[in-house]
Amino acid sequence: MQALSALSLEVRQYLLVTGNYWAFTLTDGALRMLVVLHFHTLGYSPLQIALLFLFYEIFGVVTNLVGGYLGARLGLNRTMNIGLGMQVAALLMLTVPAVWLTIPWVMGAQALSGIAKDLNKMSAKSSIKLLVPAGQQGRLYQWVAILTGSKNALKGVGFFLGGALLALLGFKGALLLMATSLALIWIGSLLLLKKDLGKAKAKPKFREILSKSRAINILSVARLFLFGARDVWFVVALPVYLSTVFDWDFWKVGGFLATWIIGYGIVQSFAPAITGKQRGHVPDGRAAFAWAALLAGLPAAIALGLSVGWSPQVVLLGGLMLFGALFAVNSSLHSYLIVAYAQEDGVSLDVGFYYMSNALGRLLGTLLSGWIFQRYGLEACLWISSAFVLLAALISLGLPRHAAE
Repeated sequence: MQALSALSLEVRQYLLVTGNYWAFTLTDGALRMLVVLHFHTLGYSPLQIALLFLFYEIFGVVTNLVGGYLGARLGLNRTMNIGLGMQVAALLMLTVPAVWLTIPWVMGAQALSGIAKDLNKMSAKSSIKLLVPAGQQGRLYQWVAILTGSKNALKGVGFFLGGALLALLGFKGALLLMATSLALIWIGSLLLLKKDLGKAKAKPKFREILSKSRAINILSVARLFLFGARDVWFVVALPVYLSTVFDWDFWKVGGFLATWIIGYGIVQSFAPAITGKQRGHVPDGRAAFAWAALLAGLPAAIALGLSVGWSPQVVLLGGLMLFGALFAVNSSLHSYLIVAYAQEDGVSLDVGFYYMSNALGRLLGTLLSGWIFQRYGLEACLWISSAFVLLAALISLGLPRHAAE
């Protein structure tokens, strides 16, 4: 405790924000895996499973758009704590008797979870802009990369946790355990998180939720296609493929996807070193284009490998590892650029608008993941993924670049 109290206020708040984000992310990853695997065993088709997440993604879009406005008006401490409380409620909604777990009910719980997740994420990402001194872009990049990378590593742990808890405690028992644990974190956050963090000096008007920045608008569209490219094969198609074609049980599916996301998060944390921060460089639009272009052909290469009859275990699993590493760098670059581009006063407005596009990409990818996989198979999902990444790369050409050195 003495060591903690010796830290500066900014660092203590950063650790608290990160801790909240970590705890939330564990439950978010676990809940997704619980829902996919549980309802798959109940006989739901891939498209039906995708539809269970429809409101999660739709309300994520709305929340990011409106949540940035609320963060600027109310303060990021309040929006973060509201998100934690709503996630507890969403988890408890799914502990009702099995006969109540109709598609509309589950979609409603997922809607609540989607609002909670994006309030929490917007609050965490916006807070960092305010906790790093102005002009320290390298430090800002490092802090954003650590927050984003650690979050995704823990989301991977959450995937494994979801599969493990489903096998050990069943659907209801797993949800009750997670709801209780997160409720304790929520109470601690209510007591400790700094008041008025992120509240704008001038009260923003509601019409200001739409970004006026050309750079943020371009980055937002690129983000939409980048995350659509991931989720079009990762959200529904991949877990169901692993379960049905590879005949993997809950432990294997959850464990493998957990390992993938943990590795993805670790690479994100080291993205500043990978992209040249140690040489004094911070990324710009040129870097965003180059890394997206490098990723664009990989899903298509995996699809070709599967179509010519190569070992699906080698092609799919090996390709997925490489995709995760390259995607992690792309995601980390984007996460830094939005925080760097955002205005400090009312930062959550710009960040919220950007993550609205992120949520739209997830929504598009989730729906296509269920529908395309059910109609045409995993290879078609991979081809669409490549097309989406290529679009993200081309759009990134319009981002600002540093002046030539």
